[in-house]
Amino acid sequence: MSESLDQNKTDIKQRFVKVALEPQAKQRHPIGPASAKRLGYDAAEIDALPAQVTESFAGVGNPLALGELRAGDTVLDIGCGAGVDSILAARRVGPPGRVVGVDMTEEMVKKAKDNAVAAGVTNTEFHTGEADRLPVENGTVDVAISNGVFNLCLDKPKVLAEVFRVLRPGGRIQMADVMLDERMTTQQVDRKGAWSD
Repeated sequence: MSESLDQNKTDIKQRFVKVALEPQAKQRHPIGPASAKRLGYDAAEIDALPAQVTESFAGVGNPLALGELRAGDTVLDIGCGAGVDSILAARRVGPPGRVVGVDMTEEMVKKAKDNAVAAGVTNTEFHTGEADRLPVENGTVDVAISNGVFNLCLDKPKVLAEVFRVLRPGGRIQMADVMLDERMTTQQVDRKGAWSD
């Protein structure tokens, strides 16, 4: 990996550490409960969560709207952030199911754990890890969800291979993300901040 890509990964981490620790500070993109509602989350469902849970929401869409989660499902939330999608998924799959959240920043993982307690869900677990090296066993996941993470991953084929490794036969991915409609030049890819803007 080039030095500039290493720096971009560091910049991405720093950006989301700031969202975790300083949700009231000016951010580069919309965050919080108002952003979740604009992205199609049910307003009543968002309003029912404690404010501390939604203040660091940093998603770009609503992966939970892309398919039904069934009671008993095991859900993997890749790039779980502060845990909003994980908590909502945990409520949908109920105590027979479970949700595993993975995030690359320790600060977001701590916040997600605290948020799950505040929201009263007990069928979640959160781990520090990266999308291309998921701390999850082979073939154990029914549904993998992700919200605004794949666009930040440097090796997308490796990430997708990792997701397919952890999915059970018949499992699926529900992903909300952003994408470019044209190719970037090498200079644009290497530009400081390009991966975290």
